[in-house]
Amino acid sequence: MFVDSHCHLDFADFAADRPAVLAAMAAARVTHALCIGVDLAAWPAVHALATAHANLFATVGVHPDYPDASEPTVDDLVARAALPKVVAIGETGLDYYRLGGDLEWQRQRFRVHIRAAREAGLPLVVHTRAAAADTLAIMRDEGAMAAGGVMHCFTETWEVAQAALDLGFHISLSGIVTFKSARDLHDVARRIPLDRLLIETDAPYLAPVPHRGKRNQPAWVADVAAGIAALRGVSVATVAAATTENFFRLFNIPEESIADAVPNPVP
Repeated sequence: MFVDSHCHLDFADFAADRPAVLAAMAAARVTHALCIGVDLAAWPAVHALATAHANLFATVGVHPDYPDASEPTVDDLVARAALPKVVAIGETGLDYYRLGGDLEWQRQRFRVHIRAAREAGLPLVVHTRAAAADTLAIMRDEGAMAAGGVMHCFTETWEVAQAALDLGFHISLSGIVTFKSARDLHDVARRIPLDRLLIETDAPYLAPVPHRGKRNQPAWVADVAAGIAALRGVSVATVAAATTENFFRLFNIPEESIADAVPNPVP
């Protein structure tokens, strides 16, 4: 079986056919998925989706690419994180790729999320793009290692991956790892310890080969696993088993939810 550790099933991209997307996910033996909060105003829909489905879970946070979003407070994040089915704080982090100007607000927002994660006792879901040095510096400064978490949709170098691993974080790879041009990421995929690896779709974005150019969906996380398996020279079953176990352990998924998953054989 597989799990999708990062997707956005609440987005309008899925409004017309969400039940079919969930059915396709089940047919592909993707037993669980983590629905990611990116904005407090839209977050009730994320939480409602997770609450409605036993195999879906939620995070709470404000994405660094949302400059006009209401700023979260530690208390608000911690209160929402205490609700059922919420298993992490995020998506948070730094993104210097899209936005210009003074991004101190982004750095402060990241600090708030780390403090909330530490107080709530939950892991972080960290986004970093064109901001690796500052991301790691803030993680160290705020003691993010006490919360732990995952560097989602990782696209940085092995040196950045190693620094995150040294802080106790996991590394999650998306469909980008299946792209022929992503040579640096291929190196990372080969070197990440299996017990620190997660897989994700980031759906509706970043559809893996052979689905590039289409709306992504959780069912296709199996293609991410297959790409990693080919790079590492191991079976898809090996990658599936390790990333599934890592997901349940990192996000402290209740045993009854794990038992509900049907462990169909993976070739």
